[in-house]
Amino acid sequence: MVRFTTSFAALALGAGMALAHEDIADKYPQSELYNKPVEFIPNVWSAIGATAPPTYENAGHNNNLSFVITGDGVVVINGGASYRLARALHDEIRQITDQPVKLVINENGQGHAILGNSYWAGQGVDILAHEDAIHEVKENGDFILQGMQGYNRDKAEGTTVVPANISFSDRHDFQMGDVTFEVLHLGPAHGPGDTQVWIPQWSVVIAGDIAFHERMPPIFADTCTSCWIETFEGPFTDLGATYVIPGHGHPTNMGTVTIGTVDYLRDLREKIGAHIDEGGDLAGAYYVDQAKWEYMDTFEELATKNAGRVFEEMEWE
Repeated sequence: MVRFTTSFAALALGAGMALAHEDIADKYPQSELYNKPVEFIPNVWSAIGATAPPTYENAGHNNNLSFVITGDGVVVINGGASYRLARALHDEIRQITDQPVKLVINENGQGHAILGNSYWAGQGVDILAHEDAIHEVKENGDFILQGMQGYNRDKAEGTTVVPANISFSDRHDFQMGDVTFEVLHLGPAHGPGDTQVWIPQWSVVIAGDIAFHERMPPIFADTCTSCWIETFEGPFTDLGATYVIPGHGHPTNMGTVTIGTVDYLRDLREKIGAHIDEGGDLAGAYYVDQAKWEYMDTFEELATKNAGRVFEEMEWE
């Protein structure tokens, strides 16, 4: 079993994960990145994004940009929110290792996962994504790009929509150097094509947006929350991961992301279910009591939206 590095232990054992930083505009101003990459367990690195909406100040780096050094090349998880952000991550990788980046994995079809593909493709790097994420990019890529250009302005320079050139359906296993990767789509969760990268020899999962803890999980109009719970409690939990790098927020463990994801979704579904049973309508659903979760970053932006979307989902169950 690999051991924690000092930096990982400091993060994982911090009181209440007090390092959430929704209100810090930029923690690494000398770079386009919001945070400098840190090695959490040997050879597994992540640049932790802001637990906040994308802004000009954080350059859209509000998710985790992770990479694994294998001995025969580097695997990057998430393309980044723009050409320039992907280039900034590559600059950091080059300071750490002279091994080339050989593969980029998109954890889903959202802008912060895929818009940096334009940089990586220009470097001749293969890009892997689930077939549903690729469909999302092809269908909505122009809209996703326009949204990023709106907040990122000049920082959007060079960014174009480039779908992944390699697709998978249920899983894509491969060996690179000393590391065996299992790239998985365990089932419906947060959004189309949610992807988890499981490295069994180190018991670490780079979980993507199936798992949250420091910031509130966003629920989309097409999210099936009951499916998300089922996927999380079934095949995701069955991995038995010791270490979890979520899509947003600091690396942690399964107990912590279970509270921040499944416990939150169950609580909200219970509150909305009771509201429906009492004859409540959509307007009232926005005000169900979510005070228990107010500690999460993006609570103000997402709590009422999430309640409304769960109401619209559950009224037809």
